[in-house]
Amino acid sequence: MGTDAIEAGETPFDSYPSSFKVHHLMCTELRKFVDRILKIFPEIEAARPRCSSGIKALCSLNNALERAKLLLQYCNESSKLYLAITTDAIVSRCQKSKNFLEQGLCQIQSMVPVMLAVEISQIVDDLRAACFVPDKFEEDAGKVVRELLHQGATTSDSMELAETSALQTAASRLHITSSKAILIEKRSIKKLMEKVADTDIQKKKILKYLLYLLRKYGHLIIGEQTDNMVDRNEAFMVNNPSNDIVPDVASHKEYKQHDVEADKLSGLIPPEEFKCPISLRLMYDPVVIASGQTYERVWIQKWFDDGNDTCPKSETKLAHLSLTPNTVMKDLISKWCAKHGITIQDPSLQSDVLQLLENSSTSVASFGSSIYDMRFPVDISNVSLGSLDTSYTSDGSRNKIADGFSLKPERGSDDLRQYQNPRNASKMNLESLCRLPELDWESQYEMVEDMKNHLKRDELACMSLSSKNFIEPLIEFLSSALDMHNIRAQRAGFQLLLTYVSQHRSGVRYLNEDAYSLLSSSLDSEVTKEVLDIIEVLSGNSGCWSKIAASGALVSILNILNSKITAFQERVIKILHNLSSSHDICSNLASFECIPKFVPFLEDASLARHCIVVLRNLCNNQEARASITQTPGCITSIAMLIETGTHEDQEHALAILLALCSQRVEYCQLVMDECDIFPALFDVSVNGSDKGKASAMELLRLLRDTSHDDDEQEHLQNDNVISEEANNYPRDKKSHKSLFGVKLSMFSRSSAQKKKK
Repeated sequence: MGTDAIEAGETPFDSYPSSFKVHHLMCTELRKFVDRILKIFPEIEAARPRCSSGIKALCSLNNALERAKLLLQYCNESSKLYLAITTDAIVSRCQKSKNFLEQGLCQIQSMVPVMLAVEISQIVDDLRAACFVPDKFEEDAGKVVRELLHQGATTSDSMELAETSALQTAASRLHITSSKAILIEKRSIKKLMEKVADTDIQKKKILKYLLYLLRKYGHLIIGEQTDNMVDRNEAFMVNNPSNDIVPDVASHKEYKQHDVEADKLSGLIPPEEFKCPISLRLMYDPVVIASGQTYERVWIQKWFDDGNDTCPKSETKLAHLSLTPNTVMKDLISKWCAKHGITIQDPSLQSDVLQLLENSSTSVASFGSSIYDMRFPVDISNVSLGSLDTSYTSDGSRNKIADGFSLKPERGSDDLRQYQNPRNASKMNLESLCRLPELDWESQYEMVEDMKNHLKRDELACMSLSSKNFIEPLIEFLSSALDMHNIRAQRAGFQLLLTYVSQHRSGVRYLNEDAYSLLSSSLDSEVTKEVLDIIEVLSGNSGCWSKIAASGALVSILNILNSKITAFQERVIKILHNLSSSHDICSNLASFECIPKFVPFLEDASLARHCIVVLRNLCNNQEARASITQTPGCITSIAMLIETGTHEDQEHALAILLALCSQRVEYCQLVMDECDIFPALFDVSVNGSDKGKASAMELLRLLRDTSHDDDEQEHLQNDNVISEEANNYPRDKKSHKSLFGVKLSMFSRSSAQKKKK
């Protein structure tokens, strides 16, 4: 499995996929590099030398690009299950593609103009820093299927149970949970089998077995969900928040009726596509909107009536607001309900829904909080009294009696027994963070602390958290703590946020403008360490760069460099290392005149490697280049790294000096005047890395040309002076001495300059 070649058809040079079935993060990372190289490829092609080595280097780079694109095409078209069980091979291929791209760029780098070489060197640096790590869920999916393959084919009941369990686990992690997804997966396996050579018997056996599993157990995996990937809204809390109102007899009967309906659903989970994304109920009247998403008519109409013109799920702006009945979906839901003996009520006729719809102050956008107060007659979550978090109440008591109902589930209730499971209980505790504002302050603090400890123990728990049930309540808690100057609460809240963003990198998209503003305002406080840790994590995500800059945090971050706290300074340098990859942020940093702040850290071995990268990125900005030349000691410190730094440090330092010297002759003269750089350049040109050697030779050429031009100009000036004085040669002895002194002075000055050079 690990050695099979990539089966993919030839793809056009300018066309390759942007979406991937499995290994999305790794493929997206590789695709970014391919995009960057393709962007400059025409310039490379136009600048290549007309020699055999240049053509060979260009062909090598072209081949590397083709290999990378074939791999991306393979991950776009292949079977999800097969991609998962060959995860190690895909990681290896991504790494090899990265190496081939790096090798091709290094070969061509010394054959192109300086500025293009600098741009290529930046891509090479990023390629070297890139790391391809598989998604944990996809890796787990591949692991369970591989274990099944190692067991061998038998007909025992235990084997059938193992096959069912493995397929359900893998399918849930790979999102093969609908009839359409299973059909696509079967077709992908068949296409893969057609491309496998007859001699590759082992691979054909594996593909046939995967196809056999889908055909035999496919009906069992539709709608299956794992505990770790369960959606945040699959368990609803049934509660009336108004504690001073006692429900009447009619509502109590209604609840009992719903309880009976729920018994039919015990252990049964409806397919996700049958549920409205807004209400999470089985749909009674499904309709399709312009984005292609299907919703319950009542709820999507309410969404539009609230003035929204976007899709609630994809958040894309809609071309129109018309609703089209989804008759196919309605027919599928009807058949499913008939099979399981379930009756769906018209939501427009239900009293709880009508009350919510008629309430003008309630919008669908706030439905996430209101949904917990509603009863659901046809969903497994409608019997979820156990989902109420009784660990935290406003008065600190447990198992409180509210609205005439005990919040503690009865032990003998079959429909509640599933929630006695500790894993389900932990999931419901996570859901309860949306109730944080309802608690007293000490209970809020305890809840935040407990949540932090829980997330540290269970890394996958973050996957079920979102903006509504986690980020927004947490930011509100932190804002209150900031207003009250409660350092203990601030520290606990920021530590919880740090745990979340560290373990759930894709969850950073939930952080809104208020979150970034809160981080910015807390940089100069007693919780600076925690805030810097969070910003350091966020700075590693390119999607957060503009938000960090917009929050005004850059000024506070730069001010921390003036502090004497080494730990803070180290974090700031690392943050700026990441942020300086943004051209816009580099422009902002240059306008803050920050270059002098970096010079002292160039002498620190542990921080110099980050500092030199920041300066190199800033060199793309004209204002920053001028500041580097005007800052005392900056060029000297940069040149020192060429002599004492690692190969990587040398490459960055040379790139900075190349960027300066290729722009203005005055900068070349400044480099030669401020430091004795030639011995270090000669050493790197012989003993440095391939990239360092090429950069050192190019810089030597620029400095040599500048020195040669200066010598010629000086000799020309000297000849003019001598000729003019010879024409006016005086006869007296005194004047003769004067002319002799002028000539001697000129000779001495010329000799001194040559010696210095």
